[in-house]
Amino acid sequence: MKSAYGVRLTKAVAERGPLCVGIDPHPGLLDAWGLPRTAAGLEQCARGMVAALGQQVAVFKPQSAFFEPYGSAGIAVLERTLADIAGAGALSLLDVKRGDMSTSMDAYAAAYLADGAPLAADAITVNPYLGFGSLAGALELALQHGRGVYVLALTSNPEGPQFQHARVADGRMVGQVVVEEAARYNPAGELGSVGVVVGATIGRTGVDFSALNGSILAPGIGAQGATAADLAEVFGLATSMVLPSASREVMAAGPDPAALRAAVARMRGEMEAVLGVG
Repeated sequence: MKSAYGVRLTKAVAERGPLCVGIDPHPGLLDAWGLPRTAAGLEQCARGMVAALGQQVAVFKPQSAFFEPYGSAGIAVLERTLADIAGAGALSLLDVKRGDMSTSMDAYAAAYLADGAPLAADAITVNPYLGFGSLAGALELALQHGRGVYVLALTSNPEGPQFQHARVADGRMVGQVVVEEAARYNPAGELGSVGVVVGATIGRTGVDFSALNGSILAPGIGAQGATAADLAEVFGLATSMVLPSASREVMAAGPDPAALRAAVARMRGEMEAVLGVG
């Protein structure tokens, strides 16, 4: 059986640096790369990212939404992209943000977290806003198969605070409750496999991550406005658990593989200077 996701993530970051690279082949990006808006263009872009960067990136984060519009052909590209990531020795974090109840959530979990599933990834993103308990099946399956789960806690979109910054009866922010619920699945010691998603652009919120002992996926680096320096402001003493994520800032350097590698090397260096990893 494979090692727990948190253990494998710790090893990957130590070897390749603290950076997650998003694979977001949206139509405008395909245009910029001179590729057609077809499944073939999608494949050249997505798999080209892994071919160029597979030996220097710790984690790739394909965004499922940009594969799904092409139907079965797009999903087949996503399957091959996930296989490429595994073949390169990197970790895959599939951004699907699934959230449902009962048997429906169990079915999503089986699709992305069960061994042998065509779309199985090393980790996925999930949405807790049907109640954190609705994720129990996915969390348990992930831990059973050595995979990881990132739970949306405080996202960088402007609509997020309407619910995520609201207060529950005891005065805690909802985002804080999500962090504390995730922490229950991470025993003390090695990095746990249940993490949270917290946007690097949100500024200081007062959320306490000290008990999490899990990875904090921090999207928003680069084109969305956040810099490496913002990580200390947002996460404070928890920066050692942060996995910064960038997609547009890296992909804008393509399609030239050397330019993609140079963009990753620059961003990784910036992250290492702040996070003290590498």
